[in-house]
Amino acid sequence: MDVKAIEQKIFATPVPKVQKVALAYSGGLDSSLCIEILRRVYKVKDSGIVPITIDVGQGEEEVETSKAKAKQLGIKPILIDCKREFTEHWLTKAIRANSDYEGYPVSTSMTRQLVAREVAKKAVEMGCDGLMEGSTGKGNDQYRMHNTFKIFAPKCHVLAPVRDFDLVRDEERALCEAWGVPVDEQIAGGDDKTMWCRSIASGAVGLDQELPDDIWMWLVPPQKASDRAEGITLTFEEGLPARLDGKKMPLDKLILDLNVIAGRNGIGYIDMFEDGIMDLKSREIYEAPAAHVILKLHRDLEQWCLTKDELQFKATVDAKWAHLVYHGMWFHPLKKELDAFILAASKFVSGTYKVGLYKGNIQILKRESATGLFSPEIRSIKAKGFSQKMAKDAAVIRGLPFEILAKRGGIED
Repeated sequence: MDVKAIEQKIFATPVPKVQKVALAYSGGLDSSLCIEILRRVYKVKDSGIVPITIDVGQGEEEVETSKAKAKQLGIKPILIDCKREFTEHWLTKAIRANSDYEGYPVSTSMTRQLVAREVAKKAVEMGCDGLMEGSTGKGNDQYRMHNTFKIFAPKCHVLAPVRDFDLVRDEERALCEAWGVPVDEQIAGGDDKTMWCRSIASGAVGLDQELPDDIWMWLVPPQKASDRAEGITLTFEEGLPARLDGKKMPLDKLILDLNVIAGRNGIGYIDMFEDGIMDLKSREIYEAPAAHVILKLHRDLEQWCLTKDELQFKATVDAKWAHLVYHGMWFHPLKKELDAFILAASKFVSGTYKVGLYKGNIQILKRESATGLFSPEIRSIKAKGFSQKMAKDAAVIRGLPFEILAKRGGIED
């Protein structure tokens, strides 16, 4: 790779003049490279570089790795702890909304907007005139970050060097090597961790590319998982998981424990085609063991506790919720309005599930709920319930429109 040619391309690109820039810094390849780009290309003095790291539950190891890289880069990031907010105010909404976009349990799309909000607010507080982040021009995060930046810091310049200088991954790596930027990607494209879902090499996975078994954080591939099923119980209160195996625990602790339990039983592997914000497809790999279990049981519990009309309407609301959040619209007024309906619909979604976890499968073994609407004493064909003769007249009336259609004719097989 010709580093001089890459540098020539970068330095030939006009850039806005900025004095003080807040950078969303994670310690990954992109944000680490941004530090040197600020110094070399934007000519920002070290006193004007404000790296900000947001802890959204990516794990202590990743936060410590980020700090170590920052030391190598000669910077001292501001660390803002948002784990509790992400869990209690973002994930709770995602669970109640059955957070699913085409099979992806909405996660990174949330954290990007939480990170962008905190960086933008800190930028305004510290008098910055620029905001920088490491998104590419081919992905989704540029839109999520930009939308949020413009809500909370509308006067700041938004800088995204990877996109703005049209850099591909190999060019970034070459610059990092030439400029002494520390990089330790396990797989090209890196990963994005939250307790809810881990994205692996987003936008960089080939069509038939095989993935090594050692890339997983929680998942044990089903073929290597235990040959014996593992049982758990999960209790929901008003739409949220509250007890694991009978033990009351905070949502973050429950999710972290369930990631380990479900993951070792081969649950949580996602390999899918995803339609991004630009309507371009990518192959995406995720691992989300706890999310798989929680969302499956939450949907089943809703089927039990909500009426048919609520379920049909909520399915539309949930789909719109996921679409808005995925497309970088967490702070859109409609999203807040959908939250209000979803919260109201969750009032009676409470119950306990006993399930078996086995080689990627989740088998429901027992259900308990004081608010469920299933009444076998009325509905079951084994129970008297009500006189079936009463249904004859209702069936006749329901059939009248079809009699009328028959008179008109023109019915095709």
